[in-house]
Amino acid sequence: MVLKILRDRFRARVQVSLTRAGLTLPWWGALCATAVSVVFTVVALVQRDALLPPEPIALAGLLVIAPSLIWSATNWIVPWVRMAALISATAILLTEPVLPDFAPLLLLVAATEAGSVLRTTTGIAIVTVAAESVLVVAGIWGGLIGGPVYMVAILLGLSGGLMVRWYTRLLDAERGKRDVVRDKALLAERQRIAREVHDIVGHSLSITLLHLTGARHALQQDRDVDEAIEALTEAEAVGRSAMADVRRTVGLLADAPSGSSPLPGVEDIATLVERTRAAGLEVRYTHEGDLARVGASEGLGLYRIVQESLVNVVKHAPGATAEVRLHAGSSGARLTVSNSLPGVARHTSEDGSGLAGMAARATQLGAEISAGPQGRQWVVEVTVPGSRMVRS
Repeated sequence: MVLKILRDRFRARVQVSLTRAGLTLPWWGALCATAVSVVFTVVALVQRDALLPPEPIALAGLLVIAPSLIWSATNWIVPWVRMAALISATAILLTEPVLPDFAPLLLLVAATEAGSVLRTTTGIAIVTVAAESVLVVAGIWGGLIGGPVYMVAILLGLSGGLMVRWYTRLLDAERGKRDVVRDKALLAERQRIAREVHDIVGHSLSITLLHLTGARHALQQDRDVDEAIEALTEAEAVGRSAMADVRRTVGLLADAPSGSSPLPGVEDIATLVERTRAAGLEVRYTHEGDLARVGASEGLGLYRIVQESLVNVVKHAPGATAEVRLHAGSSGARLTVSNSLPGVARHTSEDGSGLAGMAARATQLGAEISAGPQGRQWVVEVTVPGSRMVRS
């Protein structure tokens, strides 16, 4: 357990340092590069019998581990310092070349790191030219054998570093795209839940207010306590049902489902109309065709559109009569909600979210919707194409 905690802390510290330095490499990439360079240095020193007892040439080993010591003390990673240390250590080691020689492999590591982390072409070119120059000088004056092979190896390391750079960029772009898609999905889900809550609360409040108005009239005008109690009881039932719907809808935001009650569908439109009629709105409902053809998501959308339409009738056309007609067939489903417009057609001045919510629901269903006055009627028409229907 202790080792795991120490490992996680070390990994987090390395990743923070890389991010602070503007490097998008994974933490294990930096660790592997450091480990490989240390191994190459130790092997090169062993080849020269300079490790035990330490010889002056062992200063190369101190240069290689110096960037790691700086990071341990300051938590900063400076790519230029590490590459300069690798090139300098190689130059010191090549003052005493051996055969075969592991020292030039440090230049390969430096070129690979330059291609993968340096941000400018000039910086990459400087590191590459410096590494190649060390080999040229060692081959001419130091007696290094196989210099051309090592020079090609440096170019191969540079190519590998450039490939890592482009792979990292593509990975970052993919992550950014995934984050954008996730944010859009979260926004769409929040908007959907907001529309659900709007429809549920708006409808339940409208129906509750109608019942309360009926109860008040029964007490003030008719002195009919039984009728008032019946209206208040119905208002209470509507409120409890609305609270259950709100809890179920808001529960979609939680990690676990809040209940197993299904969301309303096209079959529940009749109950919705009956409840609205009982609250005092004169509304008639007719349907044709097989409602089983309508899928669950389409049924929920049509239910919410009817719900919002009836709320708008209560809000904007009090005393009006309304009619709901639904036809479900092989070619699709067609919903029509109409109501008379006594006095001024106040629907046209609506600036709330009701019509926008209905339009959004229709878009989700791939349906066409129109809403507006037709003569002395306000008509909402929704057409769901047959390609969106569930075939029985």
